[in-house]
Order: sequence, then C-alpha cells, then structure tokens
Amino acid sequence: MRWIRVYVKRHRLGICMYSLFCVIFATVLFLYRMPMEPMVYAVSLCLTLAVIVLITDSVRYRKKVEILTWQLEAVKEGTEKLPGPEDEIEQLYQMLLKNAQIEHARQVGNILQEKSEMTDYFTLWTHQIKTPIAAMHLLLQQEIRLQAQEITVQEENKAQEQYYMQKQEIESELFKIEQYVEMVLQYLRLNSSVNDFVLQEYELDGIIRQAVRKYAPMFIRRKLSLHYEPLQVKAVTDEKWMTFVLEQILSNAIKYTSSGDISIRMENGCLVIEDTGIGILPEDLPRIFDKGYTGYNGRSDKKASGIGLYLVKKILNKLGHKILIESEPGKGTKVKLLF
Repeated sequence: MRWIRVYVKRHRLGICMYSLFCVIFATVLFLYRMPMEPMVYAVSLCLTLAVIVLITDSVRYRKKVEILTWQLEAVKEGTEKLPGPEDEIEQLYQMLLKNAQIEHARQVGNILQEKSEMTDYFTLWTHQIKTPIAAMHLLLQQEIRLQAQEITVQEENKAQEQYYMQKQEIESELFKIEQYVEMVLQYLRLNSSVNDFVLQEYELDGIIRQAVRKYAPMFIRRKLSLHYEPLQVKAVTDEKWMTFVLEQILSNAIKYTSSGDISIRMENGCLVIEDTGIGILPEDLPRIFDKGYTGYNGRSDKKASGIGLYLVKKILNKLGHKILIESEPGKGTKVKLLF
C-alpha cells in the first residue's frame, strides 16, 4: 500500500539506525563469545519491541493521513480543521499554512472589491451614455427637418432621398451603439454577485413583441419579411432577460440574412426562430457558445464580438431553459428554445 511505502520512506533514517544498532549489539556479543541462546534472545527482544513500536506509530500515522485526507474535502466548504501538531516543526508548518490562508483571503477580498468597483463604474457608464445617444437621435431628427425645409423644389425629391438614406445610416450606427451598450450592461449584471433573476409566468407573445418592435427598423432597412402569428403560450421565465435573449437571436438572424425572411413559431413544444441567411459551418456549431468565438462568419464580418451567444447560453442556463441551434450553410439557421 502506498501509505506504508511513504511511512517507511519518512522514517527510513530511524529504521536504519535501529537496525545498525542491533547488528552492532549482536556483533559485540558474538566477539565476546557469549552463548548463542542469550544473544538470540536479546536480538529477538529488540526486534519485537521495534515491530511493536513501528506498528503503533504506523497506525497513528495512518489515522493522521486519513484525517488530513478528509480535511482536503472540507477545504471546499471552509470547514477544515488541522489535527493538533505533534512537535515544533508541525506547529511551524501549521502557522505557515494559516498565514498563507490569511494572505490569500486578503488578496481575494481585494480582487472582489476591485471587481465590484469596476462593475459599479461600468454600470453607471452604460446608464449615462444612454442620455447622449437619446440626444443624438433627437438632434438628428431636427437636423433632417431643417435641411429638408431649406432645399429648393427642383432638388426636393433627390435631396429628400439622400437625406433619408443618410438618416437611415446614422440611425443604424446609433442602434448598434445602443446594442453594444446594452450588451455591456447585461454582461456586467450577469457576472455580478447579485441575483437579478425574477421567475414568473409570462405570455411569450408579449416578450416576442418587445424584441420584434425594437428590431422593426432593421427589418425594414434590410427589406426582410417577418412571419409571426400570436402563439398564445405561457412560460415561466424572466421577462427582462428573456427579451435580451430574443433580441440577440434576432440580431444575429438579421445580421446574417441579406434577403429572404425570418419566422417565429412554436414547433414540438419549442419556440423556433428560423432565418434564410448564410448559415453556420458544421465545424463552427460545437463552439458557437464559447466566449469570444466568432467562427467563419464572424471573421468575415470583422465586427463580431463572440459575446452575444455566450451571454444567451449563460442566461438560459440560469433560467433553466435550453437552446439548440441547427444550421446548414447557404440555407439558413434554426434556433430552438425549450422552456
């Protein structure tokens, strides 16, 4: 057994010294031509005592090993308790461990404090930046109206079309900024120690309409059709987080669908969101939920962050929902959500 080998190795010096003394003792008796019987008796007595001591000490060592082995599991729960030290060396080792534990706890506390401060800062930043974004939307609307009033009659149609296109492009970029800001906020909330999930029974149609309403301008801008009929299905979920999940799925569907349509329906008990976009390569499918993984489509797009589906998967895990993605390159992608 391993512990026996370890014990013998740990006490090899004492065992060797005791054996050497027995040999010296027997040699001296032999040289003085002592009778064989008392010599054998003395050596046997020494060996017997040695075996008794070794067995007793090894049993004690074995129990100590078992206690320390149990404490390894207790460390995970913070209930570990070291056995009492037997000598000064063990006492020093235990003091060293306690000091290391105190220092580790201090460093972990500092890290958690820094993380909390960083989370608070970025949460505040994401809320503050929404104000100038809203102001930019308002100023853009005013600027477009003023410029439209100044153009001549001959230039009216052409200029209005040009201004409308510029307005669309600016609004599209502002919408992307809002998306990125919202993603940062949800990422911080998801990784914070505060439980922000509230599970209730909701009508899925209400949640779906929120996501569709937000992306309606993108559907119009990209000339995509949406096939959606009221589902009249209830599910126990979190409205805010589920809305974010659907927004991310719709965002990907719109981004990678240049023409065709997107459909939302119930299929075999699953909420299905299907598009007719470029699809996902088979080798990318197993890793699409990995943090930072963008796959072939993301590398082609040059702007993908690889965070959206990672957040979707993490949120759904916390909600107790499941997600399955099926895709065929060139034909589209089907996302299934099971509540």
